[in-house]
Amino acid sequence: MLPWETIAEAEAPDGAPLLLSRRGDEFLIRAGGYDLMSSRDDSSARALATIGCSALGPRAGARVLIGGLGMGYSLAAALEQLPADAEVEVVELVPAVVEWNRGPLAELAGRPLEDPRVRVHIGDVAARIRSIPAKLDAILLDVDNGPDPLAHDHNAALYGTRGLREARQALRPGGVHAVWSYSDAGGFARMLERAGFDAEIHKIPNPGRNRGRSHAIWLGRARAAGARRSTA
Repeated sequence: MLPWETIAEAEAPDGAPLLLSRRGDEFLIRAGGYDLMSSRDDSSARALATIGCSALGPRAGARVLIGGLGMGYSLAAALEQLPADAEVEVVELVPAVVEWNRGPLAELAGRPLEDPRVRVHIGDVAARIRSIPAKLDAILLDVDNGPDPLAHDHNAALYGTRGLREARQALRPGGVHAVWSYSDAGGFARMLERAGFDAEIHKIPNPGRNRGRSHAIWLGRARAAGARRSTA
């Protein structure tokens, strides 16, 4: 078997080393010694955008925020679903990840950063969501491992009651909040419901490196103010 070759290095905001490695035609990003994402694990990343944008339905001038660029798969899938007049903002905390997606990773997802509908915001996604109340049609969030289990405690705010309510406030009527998760464990559906969403879960089989495990896409549909929780 071919050995892994480190082709780029960076530092995460918490000081952990961030490595981009390649073995044959597979790419791997590692953070602090742990595998963060592989180019073979694209199914659930694409599903995040496909499920989220499909739930949104046809909407002229849709404005979508994607939290976490990864290897560009969610962005590429969103662009396939969205109309020509859509606006897609990718919020990525680590500048090097954006550079890698414009360089050695660019071809994996078909160079989605070059699409004229896309703009990139470097910074914290929670702060960005707070800054744009009632302006988004969809939020597609792929940060850390999702709600459970978290690798970095500082990301917990995104998935707690306050973070979910801020996401709800950032959405226009009928908006959706889709969240990628490493597992379907925990009571995240209840958290979404408390924050003003009708919640559902989609389990996505993973045929990649972690074969046999299902990832999950949590989907929250924003309820109108004063509306009761769905019993469906």
